[in-house]
Amino acid sequence: QVQLVESGGGLVQAGGSLRLSCAASGRLFGYYGMGWFRQAPGKEREFVAACTWGGSRPYFTDSVKGRFTISKDNAKNTMYLQMNSLKPEDTAVYYCGADTSGYRVSYYSSGNGMDYWGKGTLVTVSS
Repeated sequence: QVQLVESGGGLVQAGGSLRLSCAASGRLFGYYGMGWFRQAPGKEREFVAACTWGGSRPYFTDSVKGRFTISKDNAKNTMYLQMNSLKPEDTAVYYCGADTSGYRVSYYSSGNGMDYWGKGTLVTVSS
């Protein structure tokens, strides 16, 4: 079992930046990938970014490429999402997920593949 806790959300003006964190705890072996997803009001949850457990092979949805970066501090078992040049359409609850099945990082863009989820952190971007 693994627990994921997101933090770092908040209210920011368009063009601003935020850094989200996802702290993992519990039985942290055998996990192959982690990712960020988001759900805007009235919409389905969508893929944002993902990487391997070691923080390599970053993969992003097209709408955030060049603005968001994903990284992982393995010593702290924490994954980060640095979000720059934020837009109002980035407003959503952001969730992190962890995969135990060993899918390719690009597979997570289908919205599938994660076995554990955090409870989310709200990001609001004002215009």
